[in-house]
Amino acid sequence: MRRSTKPRLVVAVSFLACVLLLLLALVPGHAQPPSPVSSSTKDAKKQDQHATKYERPTDPSLYVGSETCKTCHEDMPHKEFFKNYEGSPHFATTLDTKKGPEWHGCEACHGPGKAHVEGGGDKTKIFSFKNASAQDISARCLGCHQYGEEHSNFGRSAHLQNNVGCTECHDPHYPKEAQHLMKEKQPQLCYTCHLETKQQFNRIFHHRVNEGLVQCSDCHNPHGGFLSRQLRATASQDAVCFKCHTEKAGPFVYEHPAVKIEGCAACHTPHGSSNPRLLKRSQVNLMCLECHSFNVDAGAPSTPTFHNQAQKYQACTVCHVAIHGSNSSPFFFK
Repeated sequence: MRRSTKPRLVVAVSFLACVLLLLLALVPGHAQPPSPVSSSTKDAKKQDQHATKYERPTDPSLYVGSETCKTCHEDMPHKEFFKNYEGSPHFATTLDTKKGPEWHGCEACHGPGKAHVEGGGDKTKIFSFKNASAQDISARCLGCHQYGEEHSNFGRSAHLQNNVGCTECHDPHYPKEAQHLMKEKQPQLCYTCHLETKQQFNRIFHHRVNEGLVQCSDCHNPHGGFLSRQLRATASQDAVCFKCHTEKAGPFVYEHPAVKIEGCAACHTPHGSSNPRLLKRSQVNLMCLECHSFNVDAGAPSTPTFHNQAQKYQACTVCHVAIHGSNSSPFFFK
């Protein structure tokens, strides 16, 4: 019985097609068509780049001036709406004669108003902050406020990455706090989102934030930064704790590695604790033994065998008094 040659022919054609495709791929300069995924990714990146920067139109004929805005918005949407604006720091932009109209008054934030006026107050012809994204809102604010280290890192901040824009904390028209046009006083404003931190400051030992002696922004930069949790640093780029606790900063001849490598938070909870000195543990020796143990993998020296771990000797700092660093004792005795 004669076998069919059709299956063999199909296999041979498939093999030749694979060889041809391989040769085309190896030809220098052979262009591969872009995949739909990579094209859409590039488009998304372009949209993100445009969303983080607002380009103001420079044509003077598109702008009508703040006095024209006043004709409708003197008492709208609230009574004395424009009067409140005239008493705000933003009104100073109308006095700047060195820049064009795109940097003056209401239109510096809301964009050119000619089409809005000619449309009889058409809201689609003007930029409204009400339903805008956090990226678009912040892009307009950063057009003026992106200066120095305070605001320049807001684009990478944890707030903007979580869709928290400028107007979530600041109110350009009706601020409750005149300084920085804040919607609420610290720390109440921060507590609206950071509820887990609020209960830490209610503990018996805490930094005096609720009492008003310390503010959240003294330690954290809400506009972003390069350190974890948007922490600030001292002038010498040390931990922000040393800004107040200068006696712990050093430099010391004998440094405590935990302070220099892990930082203050290795032993202390920065917001509040149930233990004195904001310590993480109620017993000091348990804190020290987390590093100074007999574990061979521990980096710090093990506990000497002559140490008596009875109750009266359990506070290591009774002898090692200069635990943050010493200029005379490698064992931090003084």
